[in-house]
Amino acid sequence: MGSGRHRLHRLFSTVALSLAISANAFSVTTVTEAVLDNGLKVIVKEDHRAPVVVSQVWYKVGSSYETDGITGISHILEHMMFKGTESHGPNEFSKIISENGGRENAFTGRDYTAYFQRLEKSRLPISMELESDRMRNLTLPEDEFLKEREVVQEERRMRTEDRPTSLTYEQFMATAFQTSPYHHPIIGWMDDIENYDIEDLREWYAMWYAPNNATLVVAGDVNADEVIEMAKKYYGPLEPSVLNPPKPRMEIKQLGPREVTVRVPAEIPYLVMGFPAPTVVTAEEAWEPYALEVMAYILDGGDSARLNKNLVRGMELATSAGVGYNPYDRLQTLFIVEGVPVEERTVAELKQALLAELEMVKSHPVTQSELDRVKAQVVASKVFEQDSVFYQAMQIGTLETIGLEWREMDHYTENIRKVTADQIMVVANRYLDNNRVTTALLDPLPIESDDQGEADHD
Repeated sequence: MGSGRHRLHRLFSTVALSLAISANAFSVTTVTEAVLDNGLKVIVKEDHRAPVVVSQVWYKVGSSYETDGITGISHILEHMMFKGTESHGPNEFSKIISENGGRENAFTGRDYTAYFQRLEKSRLPISMELESDRMRNLTLPEDEFLKEREVVQEERRMRTEDRPTSLTYEQFMATAFQTSPYHHPIIGWMDDIENYDIEDLREWYAMWYAPNNATLVVAGDVNADEVIEMAKKYYGPLEPSVLNPPKPRMEIKQLGPREVTVRVPAEIPYLVMGFPAPTVVTAEEAWEPYALEVMAYILDGGDSARLNKNLVRGMELATSAGVGYNPYDRLQTLFIVEGVPVEERTVAELKQALLAELEMVKSHPVTQSELDRVKAQVVASKVFEQDSVFYQAMQIGTLETIGLEWREMDHYTENIRKVTADQIMVVANRYLDNNRVTTALLDPLPIESDDQGEADHD
């Protein structure tokens, strides 16, 4: 289980690339979908190359659905989904899946929460029985909740508060997003974690964990008609909930640059900058997210990409430099540039160099060889990811849950291939606006050694 917080160095685009397979490889004829009477959407992707099946349940709820005071509640509910129903005791779910040779886990993101199992194909009914049971029948005992709340507090301390770069990134997001729910972290603010109670959790569960707010994705060596009938048997009797969709909570227009400095004990400085950018869901012009995606790869798509070639190897200014952009966020997102300077150079020098690289993209068309390289990378990654039944299901679940149809993946490669050098210049000038940039700096304080700490107490 995990908070699902996005990090950089191509993680954004790795997720984005895993959302796309060419139309030939992922044709309509291999995917079957149905909607049960209670609103559950069932999508089946047949892949008969190995006798395995992946079953995933995606809920349209994550941290971007939360309001002040209950941030992180989607994440702690993910933890509590393993704490038992009326039919199965705490942690019995995982035990049964393991005894049947399967693997299972879950993750929470900003726009969704998902649960999955990977099993030998004949064990699919076991997965469906267990997953459908906990969709509406969690017991949510208060004593288990109080223990899990402490677990999440410790998780937050380890993953964020004790990690200077993570803490800086969290401050960066909270500064870049003022009115958007992407302002707060997936794991939640510590004060909220400490103060919400079991009734908050029960209300959240009753609202969002319902068949009419979920998508069941099954991929593997199965027959689609049989899977749909199985879904009717296990999920069909579940009652839907009365959903209150979240308010739009759109991000206000940024009227000037923003900057935040984080001063905590750390070994190295760190810089991250973000520019407001559209996604496939929010873009007014459909081609823009794909041009932004190609631009991200031009800057940070392997050893031959510009940031690595110019700043890491060429100028030897940075130990690392990367770009993050996810065209498949539900709301307006950020085009992010980050880096760590080498010991002899400053964050200010690195910032100047990164901005210079962005200015170059604005003022000079990218070369045909760069375009060809990126487009070849995309096509190659599609062939590779077609081998994974799990990622085939991930592609479907993610797109469906953020408000797109799974068929959107059929168009990804085609849209990437259409991107031109002129379009990259257009989006660079339109969105890489220095008057709308948010910058976060990690300014390290000295790390106190144990000897120094003992001396201070003398």
